[in-house]
Amino acid sequence: QVQVVESGGGLVQPGGSLRVSCAASGNISRIYDMGYYRQAPGKKREYVASISGGGTTYYGDFVKGRFTISRDNAWKVSLQMNSLRPEDTAVYYCFADPDRYTTNSRAWGQGIQVTVSA
Repeated sequence: QVQVVESGGGLVQPGGSLRVSCAASGNISRIYDMGYYRQAPGKKREYVASISGGGTTYYGDFVKGRFTISRDNAWKVSLQMNSLRPEDTAVYYCFADPDRYTTNSRAWGQGIQVTVSA
């Protein structure tokens, strides 16, 4: 079973930067894909970014070069968010996939609040 814990987040002004991190742990041999979704009040959960075990990165269309996901080690990823906008305000959820070919065992963190406001 995999446990996922997010850190970072908080309040930032529009145009500012913020970094959130995510660490996975558990009685498993390795983690494959890790990444983030987000959910703003009254909206559906939205894909943000992910990174494969081999380091390939993927981003949601709205990111447009503002966010960068990186893998610190096999069990930890970070999401650097620049040029933040009020519409980026949301709870950011990290996920970790212990299976290479399926998301059936995907583990989720509890979420971390990111607020962009003057």
